[in-house]
Amino acid sequence: MATHEREITQPVDLCLPDGRLNPAARGWSRQPMHRANIRGWGRTKRWEYWCVTTPTHLVALTVSDLDFLALHTVYVLEYGTGGRDFECTAIVPGGRGVHLPETIAGASGSPAVVVGPRRPTGGKVRIEIREENGGTRLRARCLTPSSPKETRGTRETVEVDLFAALPAGHETLSVVVPWSERRFQYTSKHTARPASGTVRIGDRVLEFGEDAWAVLDHGRGRWPRSVDWNWGAASGRTDGHTVGLQFGGRWTRGTGATENALCVDGRLTKIGEELEWHWSPDDCMAPWTIGSAGARPVADPTSTADDRPLVDLTFTPFHNRSARTDVGLIANRSDQCFGHYTGRIRDDKGREIVVDRLLGWAEDVHMRW
Repeated sequence: MATHEREITQPVDLCLPDGRLNPAARGWSRQPMHRANIRGWGRTKRWEYWCVTTPTHLVALTVSDLDFLALHTVYVLEYGTGGRDFECTAIVPGGRGVHLPETIAGASGSPAVVVGPRRPTGGKVRIEIREENGGTRLRARCLTPSSPKETRGTRETVEVDLFAALPAGHETLSVVVPWSERRFQYTSKHTARPASGTVRIGDRVLEFGEDAWAVLDHGRGRWPRSVDWNWGAASGRTDGHTVGLQFGGRWTRGTGATENALCVDGRLTKIGEELEWHWSPDDCMAPWTIGSAGARPVADPTSTADDRPLVDLTFTPFHNRSARTDVGLIANRSDQCFGHYTGRIRDDKGREIVVDRLLGWAEDVHMRW
């Protein structure tokens, strides 16, 4: 068994009527089972984050409600010299007009999420997340950011129209991380969802074809004031398999839960142990390693199937999306590095899979909010 954690197989409410964490909600599931019935105001964080990658470019969309304000972001990255790298973020004081559902936005039977004006101007952002037959439709519109050197009228229109498919039977990771009965997080992480569509920037069109993959980070919870975390994810085809990687670190320690999992050909392997992360906070562009604690390397001839690691990976970045913010209520130091994973993984069937330059990211975040 890859985990000691309790698997949830029936729908469950996240909270009790008094707002405390429902003991029956503790655990993880292969399909979203939790209803995030969080009531009231204060320390509540809700978001939907989607990142859709291709071998040459990616786009990320965020809709978030942090109680005292909402942040909505469109981020576009074209890899390589001369590629575009920009984001547009709309700040909504008090989160006015933002209504994130108790279930996953755009999932089957869940309400759509629409934020921002239909024709955004200036730094405003329009994002739509809707259910569509077989998956989730993601649309967004904004203008490219201005710079001090630009003159009026030089900003280009950005239009995102993507579809994140959810194949029948495709398993995802949902888990509750309990710091206490009053502080907890429910997250649903989806990897290796086939994607398609376009992103238009002015007259240019970025295509998302058969090598496009969508990852979802859905979050609902009540958070401590200050938290540090690592998050890593990747999706693609390698060694004859469709593979999704989902790893988390630091923020789950001591809770009895992890957000670690492998998705191989649509089937989830839940990893109950904390993984070991090694990276240089002073040089995030240096290689990272992520692996099972105390396991012998796969190359060790004395190792057996039982003591070989579930995860033995090196992550090599090629781009750092770095942010440093301190505006009183929010202080954020984040390095989200995009790059490739190489190494080996082993699923709960004992199959070893070679991971060869699987595209994804690893991040190091300190958040005070």
